[in-house]
Amino acid sequence: MLPLLLAATAAHARSDREVAERAIAAAADVCPGHANERTSPTVRAVPVGALRVLAEHGAVLCPDRRLEGAAVAFYPRYGVFTWNPDVPASAKALVQVVDTITRSEDFPDKTAVWNAAGTPLQGQVVPMFEPRPNAPLNRFLHR
Repeated sequence: MLPLLLAATAAHARSDREVAERAIAAAADVCPGHANERTSPTVRAVPVGALRVLAEHGAVLCPDRRLEGAAVAFYPRYGVFTWNPDVPASAKALVQVVDTITRSEDFPDKTAVWNAAGTPLQGQVVPMFEPRPNAPLNRFLHR
């Protein structure tokens, strides 16, 4: 019985790892600012349950070094959350914001912005998100 339990645990851990790998691969396809060394640490910090919900909704996590004055932005037209990988507080805020949103599955319907504490900001200007050419974007979140 113990070997079966250990095998099931290993399979579950592997599938969790695969969820993170798929999220990183999606970022590579969609995000112009993607590089494994920028994307991977933050994506791996997001709870796997949140990554699963993002995948179900076709949402992507994209590093964006242009993001200043805000820690996290969400672009519903593309289903993309961005953060500045050069600012550690931005990565922590992304994990918090994504975890909160995916628990409620209440994705914003307009561009939304948060500060480093995960507090929504009003009237904050952020750079427009432009996906890589021919990026495979999920139409579920498009408005």
